Amino acid sequence: MKELTPTQIHQLPRFYRATIPEAYLDVMGHMNIRHYMGLFDEAAWGFFSAFGMTEQFIHSSTSAAFALEHHVRYLAEVHVGETVAIHTRVNGRTAKRIHFIHFMLNETTGTLAATLEVIASHANRNTRRTTPFPDDIAAQIDQFVAEHSQLAWSAPLCGVMRP
Repeated sequence: MKELTPTQIHQLPRFYRATIPEAYLDVMGHMNIRHYMGLFDEAAWGFFSAFGMTEQFIHSSTSAAFALEHHVRYLAEVHVGETVAIHTRVNGRTAKRIHFIHFMLNETTGTLAATLEVIASHANRNTRRTTPFPDDIAAQIDQFVAEHSQLAWSAPLCGVMRP
């Protein structure tokens, strides 16, 4: 993977920021993998809210979002007391699915700590089946796609995931 710079990552919206507590460390002395996923999940809620799929919207409608596929890259250790920020880039979407990548930037060290590439789907909570995004949600996702496709750098995708 071509190394991305903090300047490039800062071109993307930030959806979560946290300082790593002692409780997140494992016996190896760095942040345990379950906490990477927890932080990425927190960022996903912020990201989905940014295009209208807030918790309130989900509870007041039949809409839901289901994760279908993940690809994680662990690139640098994260230690207690360090602050990480998660920025998100949208790679594309179909009528029912969205393809995005979270970048966990260690703000303390200035390094990219991890990425999480995701395929998620809109779904109907009652039928538990995938369904097309509502038009207003799709239009907001399309704005992200348009903005992010103008970036001068390519996202470091795994190459096997498609929306």
